[in-house]
Amino acid sequence: MSFSCTFRRTILAASLLAGLSQVGSHAASLPAPFDTQLAADFPKLEAFYRDLHANPELGFAEHKTAAKLAERAKALGFEVTTGVGGTGVVAILKNGPGPTVMLRTEMDALPVLEKTGLPFASKVTTKNAAGDTVPVAHACGHDLHMAAWYGTAKLMAENRKAWSGTLMLIGQPSEEALTGAAAMLKDGLFTRFPKPDYALSMHDDASMASGTIMWHAGAFRASADTVTITMFGQGGHGAVPHETRDPVVMAARLVMALQTLISRENNPLDPVVITVGSIQGGTQANIVPDQVKLALTVRTFRPEVRQRVLASIAREAKGEALAAGAPKEPLVEVKTGTDSVVNDPQLVARAVKAVEQAVGPDFVKEMPAKMTSEDFAMYGQQPGVKALLLHVGAVDAGRLEAAKKAGKPLPGTHSPQWAPDLKPTLTNTIKAETAILLDLMAPQR
Repeated sequence: MSFSCTFRRTILAASLLAGLSQVGSHAASLPAPFDTQLAADFPKLEAFYRDLHANPELGFAEHKTAAKLAERAKALGFEVTTGVGGTGVVAILKNGPGPTVMLRTEMDALPVLEKTGLPFASKVTTKNAAGDTVPVAHACGHDLHMAAWYGTAKLMAENRKAWSGTLMLIGQPSEEALTGAAAMLKDGLFTRFPKPDYALSMHDDASMASGTIMWHAGAFRASADTVTITMFGQGGHGAVPHETRDPVVMAARLVMALQTLISRENNPLDPVVITVGSIQGGTQANIVPDQVKLALTVRTFRPEVRQRVLASIAREAKGEALAAGAPKEPLVEVKTGTDSVVNDPQLVARAVKAVEQAVGPDFVKEMPAKMTSEDFAMYGQQPGVKALLLHVGAVDAGRLEAAKKAGKPLPGTHSPQWAPDLKPTLTNTIKAETAILLDLMAPQR
C-alpha cells in the first residue's frame, strides 16, 4: 500500500473515532411513542408505496408524484413550494431555534419493463425526451424512499416537542440522469430557502438483509462522466477492405486499449471503471462504414484521477485513429455527470450512534464504497453543508443467504425484477431517518 493511501486512511479513521467520542450521551434513541405511532401508520405508508410503485414517472416528468408529496407535506403543516428545478418539491417546517436539516428523496423512475409479478406492478408506458415510447418502473427503490420520507415527516410533524430547529424536506427530480440536484440548486434551493447545516438521504440496497442500515465514511459513491467517441474512417465495399479505413476495427482496438488505462496507468488503490456500453456503426455485412460511435461511462473517486483518465481516453482514441491512418481525428465529447459522494466522517459517527439506538446495533453495518453514482453529492459540496448518504438492506435475510450459498446473484436495483422486502426495509429506514433528525435537532437544555 502506498504511503499516501495509508496516510489518507489513517486520517479518515482518526476523524471517525474522534466523531464517535464526541457523541456521548446526547445521541438520540427513537422514543417508544414513535415506534407505536409508526406501527399504526404503516398500513397508510404501505398503501402510499404501492400507489407510487404502480404509477411511476420519468425524470423531470414527475408531476403527479410531486403533487402527492406536496399534498401530504402540506397536510402535516409544512410550508410547501413546488416546481423547484422543474418538478422539485421543497417543504419547510420551522420549529424553534436550532439547525436546519435537509432530508432528500428522489422522485423519478427508470425506463424499465417491470417483471416482478407484483399485483401492483407498473404497467405504465410513456414517451421519453427523445419521443420514443418506453416502459416505466420504480426499479431503483425511489418509491420506497418517498414512502419513508413521508413516514419520517409525519413522525416529526406530529411530535414537535421532541425537537427544535428547521426541517427541510426535498423531493428531487431526475436523480437517475444525475441532473436533478443541479437543477434545484440552480433554481435557488439554498438561496430561496434556508441553507441546511446537514443534508441526509437514504438508498435501498441488495447486498444486505432487510432493514440493515449501512454506512461508509469519506468517499462513498463514485463520480460519473459519459464519454462519446466518434471514430472516423473511409467507407467502402466489404470485399475490398484494403481500399477503406475501417472504423469498426479502430473501435474494437480502442475498447481493448482503454482497459490498459486501468491496468497499466492507474494506481490499483484508486478505483476506476471504464465501461463501453454502446458501439454503433454500419448498416450491413458487406459495407465498411465511414464512422463508428462508442458511448462510455467513466467512474472515479478522486478529482485528479478523474481528470487524468478523461484526458487519457482522448489520447488513446486519437492514437488508434493515427495508427489506422484515419482521415481525421476522432471526436471525443465528455458529458459531465456528478462528483463523488463524500460522507462527513464526524456526521457518520454521530448518525451511527443514533441509528444503533433506534434499530439495534445488529442492524447497523459498515459497507464498502460503491462505484455507482448519486447526484446527492452536489449538496455536500456546498460550503457549510455536512452531508450523509446511508444505505438500507432490502432483501429477505433467508433469501439472501440461500443465494450466497448457491452462488447465484439476486436481482438488484435497476433490474426489472427488483422489489424490496417492504416492511422491515421501510420501517427501519423511517426509524433511522427519524433518529438522526432527533439527534441533530435535539432541544437545547
